[in-house]
Amino acid sequence: MTIRFDDRVVIVTGAGAGIGREHALLFGARGAKVVVNDPGGSVDGQGGSGAVADSVVEEIRRAGGQAVASYASVADEAAAQSIIDTAMKQWGRVDALVNNAGILRDKAFSNMTMEDFRACSDVHYMGTVYCTKAVWPVMRAQKYGRIVVTTSGSGTAGNFGQANYGAAKMAVVGLINVLRLEGAKYNILLNAISPSARTRMTEDLLPPHLREYMKPEFVSPAVAWLASEQCDITGEIITASAGGYARLQYYRSEGVQFDPLEPVTPEMIAEAMPRILDMSNAAPQTRNRERLEAALRKMGRIP
Repeated sequence: MTIRFDDRVVIVTGAGAGIGREHALLFGARGAKVVVNDPGGSVDGQGGSGAVADSVVEEIRRAGGQAVASYASVADEAAAQSIIDTAMKQWGRVDALVNNAGILRDKAFSNMTMEDFRACSDVHYMGTVYCTKAVWPVMRAQKYGRIVVTTSGSGTAGNFGQANYGAAKMAVVGLINVLRLEGAKYNILLNAISPSARTRMTEDLLPPHLREYMKPEFVSPAVAWLASEQCDITGEIITASAGGYARLQYYRSEGVQFDPLEPVTPEMIAEAMPRILDMSNAAPQTRNRERLEAALRKMGRIP
């Protein structure tokens, strides 16, 4: 089975650099018509330059593919709508939307401002909402669509100094948990990618002994499959890092069930807590870095 995107239109937000750039290049190489969206701002979302998106468009075209640039910010509702409008005016449809745009404003929670929270939420969460909302009627009308959102281990497992980022990244998972139900009868499938890779956003955050393995291009094959016609799952989280891929799920313990017709006291909860917390038959999530370090040690790559 060969995964191709001939005659398919794919939008990738935040596609000017890093992981998003790799997504766009892979889609272009596989025959997709690609909208390369990126306002060209700094890691913290300041400034902008159209040259960033233009450069990726030129790469795709030089390789024989089709692409157009969009410089709009996903953090503005009207601007996000214009990204989808760009695809519709150019090619008349949108088959896949990859919500990849992101910024970082890392600080300990005690030092983090509400503006830091709002900025992250506006891009990661509301940006995903705006773009998804704009493309929704298009996909419903054509009874086909693939939407990929980008979550993070910073939300699913935690990472110091990223309360704003982690919270926004968990919000997009909640979004697809609902929309997978609403999109099912229209053949709209929604899934999340949880990547970990070396980019300008993460270069200073990754341990030196892991950086060489964490190439951004390792994330894109999973995203391409999730955005393809062959994808047959929805509401899932797929992790991708350093050539490793896995399904991430949340598990619930067997717990306890009290008689709902009788009172329940805090003392009863305290006594039952060992059973409530018992995950003996489950596989809880660990931080991706720990998984990678363990795998590399087993291979003899790191001491």
